[in-house]
Amino acid sequence: MIRLNLMLLVAVLVSAFYLVHTQYESRRLYTAIDKANAQAKRLATEHEQLQVQKREQATSARVQQLATRELQMRPVNPGITQYVTAGTSTVQEARP
Repeated sequence: MIRLNLMLLVAVLVSAFYLVHTQYESRRLYTAIDKANAQAKRLATEHEQLQVQKREQATSARVQQLATRELQMRPVNPGITQYVTAGTSTVQEARP
């Protein structure tokens, strides 16, 4: 009878330790999921902000400003246009 009681006691203790371990692991995994969800929300917000910045950088007015200021480009006019004809090596300049 004492053996049976000891075996049952050991079984209960093992079961209790396993339950505590399982609860601990469950809580650890839940906090990991919660952190991952928070990071996903943060990254989604950052992605949206970057998309807005990308749209702002690609506006035609900004591109025009950069082209004239930094690349020294100027609008096309017939006085500076050069026409190249296919098959010949001559270049014709347009005169206004």
